[in-house]
Amino acid sequence: MSKKRREIPVFNHPIIETHCHLDYLRDRPLEDTLEQTQRVNIERVITIAVAPDNLARVRELSALAPWIYGTQGIHPHEAESYSDAVETEIRRHARDEKIVAVGEIGLDYFYDNSDRSVQREVFRRQLQVACDTDRPVVIHSRDADDDTIAILKEFEQSLTRRGVIHSFTSGPGLAEYALGQGWNLGFNGITTFNKAENVRDIVRMTPISQILLETDAPFLTPVPYRGRENAPFYLPFIAEHIATVKELPLEDVIIQTYQNSLETFFPAA
Repeated sequence: MSKKRREIPVFNHPIIETHCHLDYLRDRPLEDTLEQTQRVNIERVITIAVAPDNLARVRELSALAPWIYGTQGIHPHEAESYSDAVETEIRRHARDEKIVAVGEIGLDYFYDNSDRSVQREVFRRQLQVACDTDRPVVIHSRDADDDTIAILKEFEQSLTRRGVIHSFTSGPGLAEYALGQGWNLGFNGITTFNKAENVRDIVRMTPISQILLETDAPFLTPVPYRGRENAPFYLPFIAEHIATVKELPLEDVIIQTYQNSLETFFPAA
């Protein structure tokens, strides 16, 4: 039996949604989603680029309100659509006022929607963009731990700002390497799933000073709203669950993850 759904908690301290896809939301008008997001004291939202055809849309969304920000980058699923022209566009806008990172980039060997060698090349090229523009990185890694580590090692000295391995579902080896190198790990609704004890184990081993909160909306809706389209305003449930898993006071988790988000994406704030 599923858990009884309840009202979304509202915290006194603001929180930051570090990873969602506003242009993929379908179940309600965007205006309603944004209003509800603000109502639960989410102070900032970062909407993530994934493909050549949504780079400009992310920039448009980031201009809708002062508290909406975006990224520029190509997801490994779309690696075969990467080109010199796409890279030029990412470089041109990586340092825009409302663009806070290069991403979502990385490797995905689970779906293999793009050839693996192409994924690796495109990952390297976009990491170089981040180096050249002094931007943090939003990384996707699925079933590609060894290659993710190997490629990140190539950029240890030149990538001065780290970023996050988002929606972390990888093994402890990648977690240990990333944490040792100063990366954050992003956790979302997966942490609330019954069969995700492996992810909760990673949450337990991750210092609270290196955890970011995200929804990855419209995907991965947390308990108690599984079955509905995810949305940024469900982020408080993830904060609560992280606090439970780590056996920390909820207020401490909220305050620390907020500070982590600022330091990663908004260092001048």
